[in-house]
Amino acid sequence: MRVLAVGAGGVGTSAALIAARRDFFETWVVSDYDGARAQAVVDRLADDRFIAARVDASSAQAVADLCREHGITHVLNVVDPRYVVSIFEGAFLAGADYLDTAMSLSRPHAVHPYAEVGVKLGDEQFAQDDTWKASGRLALCGIGVEPGLADVFARYAADHLFSDIDEIGIRDGANLVVDGYDFAPSFSIWTTIEECLNPPVIWEKDRGWFTTPPFSEPEVFDFPEGIGPVEVINVEHEEVLLVPRWIDCKRVTFKYGLGDEFIDVLKTLHKLGLDRTEPVMVKGVEVSPRDVVAAALPDPATLGDKMSGKTCAGTWVTGTGTDGNPREVYLYHVADNEWTMAEYGVQAVVWQTAMNPVIALELLAGGQWQGAGVLGPEAFDAVPYLDLMSEGYGQPYGIRDSQA
Repeated sequence: MRVLAVGAGGVGTSAALIAARRDFFETWVVSDYDGARAQAVVDRLADDRFIAARVDASSAQAVADLCREHGITHVLNVVDPRYVVSIFEGAFLAGADYLDTAMSLSRPHAVHPYAEVGVKLGDEQFAQDDTWKASGRLALCGIGVEPGLADVFARYAADHLFSDIDEIGIRDGANLVVDGYDFAPSFSIWTTIEECLNPPVIWEKDRGWFTTPPFSEPEVFDFPEGIGPVEVINVEHEEVLLVPRWIDCKRVTFKYGLGDEFIDVLKTLHKLGLDRTEPVMVKGVEVSPRDVVAAALPDPATLGDKMSGKTCAGTWVTGTGTDGNPREVYLYHVADNEWTMAEYGVQAVVWQTAMNPVIALELLAGGQWQGAGVLGPEAFDAVPYLDLMSEGYGQPYGIRDSQA
């Protein structure tokens, strides 16, 4: 296996550090628009399997050319989702398989944005499913932690824990604190704005996909391992667009714990138009307001030594258990920032995201996962994944079970 990883930020760096401890690949090209940043990752690893390269992720041809130059078999997209389509197309042009941690962007319904879906997350990729399938190539989409591991949990629950599922609800919460900053998101603010200010999507079996206003349906969810109760709200996320395609259930939701301060900041950015991606003219120079916000905030990849606490990603499932009785489970994985910093020198949120595509690549390299077309993690057997995560990567998952 010869991997091209596009993006050398927090997730891209973490993926390389995790992969360096495994032996399933021959070559791993770390690429970024900033060639020096890619080279810094390779220098940090001091492993001959890793190569640095510069790439323009907005150009499908540039991605394809880099694939051909290095004989790439698998392209891993770990850059922000505005570049999904070009990297996705570039991998196909080069005859490589493709993985990403976030899918192609949505566009709200032009008339009823808080009731009806417009262009959904991943629609541009799923439109190419037949083409990828005919070519025998695989595009494994949404294989970070959320989406990704959360979807694997959903598959496991459907196959092994339930005979009938009422709701699959992804629930994400943390007690992370960043010292020294009034406001410092632990993940890309560009992506966070996109997810949190777009209309959240919900899926129901008798209704299909529909939307609600941002920050809707707040509830308090009790997270494990000392995190405790956190208020979570509806957020637009890929799991809601992925899970119903492969798993029979009645409802799918995604809720994330943001906190009142974070929500207030996002609302203010929206009110001022600073969430916009369309360039505006500033003293003769065109700039994107959202890019300015991102540039003004600290790089999440640099915050690890200032962070403390844990982050939890998980899948809450309700319905009828295999014994015919009502059942409720929460399958989850917790990453402790103290551990990820001590073990890998990176903060917990990006590390937890990066672990999952590396696991998936190893399963593909070993043949435990196989497929063609545009697929989500739900399309594959969850057991080999969870076994490898627990035994090979030393990352056991937890199950909070009403039947326990």
